[in-house]
Amino acid sequence: VQLQASGGGLVQAGGSLRLSCAVSGRTFSLYAMAWFRQAPGKEREFVAAISRSGGATDYADSVKGRFTISRDNAKNTAYLQMNSLKPEDTAVYYCAAGDTIVIVSTRPRSWGQGTLVTVSS
Repeated sequence: VQLQASGGGLVQAGGSLRLSCAVSGRTFSLYAMAWFRQAPGKEREFVAAISRSGGATDYADSVKGRFTISRDNAKNTAYLQMNSLKPEDTAVYYCAAGDTIVIVSTRPRSWGQGTLVTVSS
């Protein structure tokens, strides 16, 4: 399976961005999806995950109430809507695919390339 992330950019604090992750190569609905991020000088960290059907989601405490993960199985695409962005959200964001929402949150099967999000103060 191939994952292509897009939608990153420069935004002011308090602003919004929507990241997209287009999936090809296998049936999209077979995969739970997740977003991770890696800030400069820090380890990659879990951000959000969504189940294969979209019926279950999970978020890191740092983004709860601000970020929303979703998916469109007809478009083979997962999304991360990011609102109320903070400078500490600055990072390279990666999408990932896995067999279940639990597995994708800890041991993803596949990774996309990153997309840079920069939040200015």
